[in-house]
Amino acid sequence: MCGRFALSKLPAELLEEFEIHTGQSASQLPLLPADWNITPTRTIYLVRNDSKNQRELATASWGMIAGWSKDRESALKSQSQAINARSESIAEKPTFRSAFRNRRCLIPADGYYEWATELGPYSPKQPFYISSEKWESGRTSLAFAGIWDRWISPEGEIVDSAAIITRPAVGFLATVHSRMPTFLPKERWDAWLDRTNQDCDEATAMMKLDMPDHGLRAIPVASLVNSIRNNGPELITPIELGEPQTLF
Repeated sequence: MCGRFALSKLPAELLEEFEIHTGQSASQLPLLPADWNITPTRTIYLVRNDSKNQRELATASWGMIAGWSKDRESALKSQSQAINARSESIAEKPTFRSAFRNRRCLIPADGYYEWATELGPYSPKQPFYISSEKWESGRTSLAFAGIWDRWISPEGEIVDSAAIITRPAVGFLATVHSRMPTFLPKERWDAWLDRTNQDCDEATAMMKLDMPDHGLRAIPVASLVNSIRNNGPELITPIELGEPQTLF
């Protein structure tokens, strides 16, 4: 699963990295603060195609609001239960299937956190920070596969919300947790975001990679990230694990 992640980039950096050349200006976009401890329901950036099927940078609340939510209270409840969508069942689940067909997106992140389970070699609940191996050299973001939707409250408030698509973990990531986000390489972004492509089988095939953990690294970090009150680059500072635990 993915329950916390980090993003410290400015809109101008995301516009460049995700190759958004549709006339959007960074000054026109909401400026979200750098956040090393993003929690569900917080406003996040996402990359999607607009009504003209052109790539844009937008914001949304993390956690999919079910379209049948009748009020703000039920909307928030549905969000807390839908921050992630399983790749294995996303095409069938009522909360996700329409968005998977019509409103796919990318969710950029510096990295994300995962907590070790009792099934691996690490102490249960030991937090790890997973990011690109190229972060230090090029500040390369992760691109989570995601979906988004739009909910209109009884009072007329328009709220865009999004969910991260997850899949079974593989390779070294499986030694930490059984689930991982679904990542999309750059060569698949156009097809993934294309709103005219509403074939769920094709979208499902796009999420399948031979080595989905390629180019990633995981480092153990302190338990500071466990509290939502803590926020800052110190949350991703590596720590040493005691014997007999070792890094990957």
